[in-house]
Amino acid sequence: MSEPSPFQLESGGTNAVGRMLALLGDEWTLLIVRESLLGATRFSDFATLPISNAVLTARLQTLVVDGLLERQIYQQQPLRAGYVPTPACRGLWPVLVSIWHWERTWVGEHVGTLPVMRHRRCGRDFAPQLHCADCDTAADVGSITATWGTSGGWQRSVPRAVTRRRLRSGTSDQASFFPQTMAIFGNRHAAAIIGAALLGTRRFGDFQSRLDAPAAVIADRLKVFCTIGVLQAAAHPVRSDWSEYHLTPKGLAFYPVVATAIDWAESTYLSPEGPALLQVHSCGAEFVPSLVCDQCAQQLTAGSIEIVPHRDAEARNA
Repeated sequence: MSEPSPFQLESGGTNAVGRMLALLGDEWTLLIVRESLLGATRFSDFATLPISNAVLTARLQTLVVDGLLERQIYQQQPLRAGYVPTPACRGLWPVLVSIWHWERTWVGEHVGTLPVMRHRRCGRDFAPQLHCADCDTAADVGSITATWGTSGGWQRSVPRAVTRRRLRSGTSDQASFFPQTMAIFGNRHAAAIIGAALLGTRRFGDFQSRLDAPAAVIADRLKVFCTIGVLQAAAHPVRSDWSEYHLTPKGLAFYPVVATAIDWAESTYLSPEGPALLQVHSCGAEFVPSLVCDQCAQQLTAGSIEIVPHRDAEARNA
């Protein structure tokens, strides 16, 4: 099957990274995509999510316009339509698997216990490992050299807005489905701050000048990231009146989510000027992320991953 054609973006507008953040910065979008990839097609299938019917209808329509879902009529009298994932939607599976692994490893509170995932090829429960597709060796942020491409830059990479979530009436939001992923992706400047940190930004003033964001916004996000343990404040080695913000092991572990999301964005959205970000692995090749099973070292594919019911997983591990 041929690869889907990228969606064309406007010249000088939001680039592929910004377009991706506008989509993935909404938890309901991630949940609808997840349910779609698990086989949901009808409105009633998606209605099991704690979203109001009005919001669900709006999100489904938006995902059709954005090219992630395709509306297909399955009944004429009365008229009924379902929603099937497009190739662009199916291409999001590495992002969702990376989010699942990070949340399951580093975040304690969720609406429900995150399921175990099993690699069908080796039959074992697995954790995904990020590799370079060219040399098939492990990759992390330290092995990647990243520079802005011809459509890059902070201003074009920050979405103009992020959709607000609205829960179904009577539903608790004390612990969301992807709580700390949304702390990073669910604010238009938050993901840019993490991106800047991954690119080596440390000082408050540098975050503010590079992102051209209000000081209060930068301060609030840095405080949130320190609270959830993604960043850690430290004294500047020279200036005692300055603070630096360093990525913690938890923050560095979020890199596979960023890497797979950027790869999806660059292959899905095409800016006339060219790519938003250029990444080179330490092997010298252009960095294309690949997820590998930590049990058998084989490359993961969407069809090779099985979600294990909790009772089955508990019995297997007993």
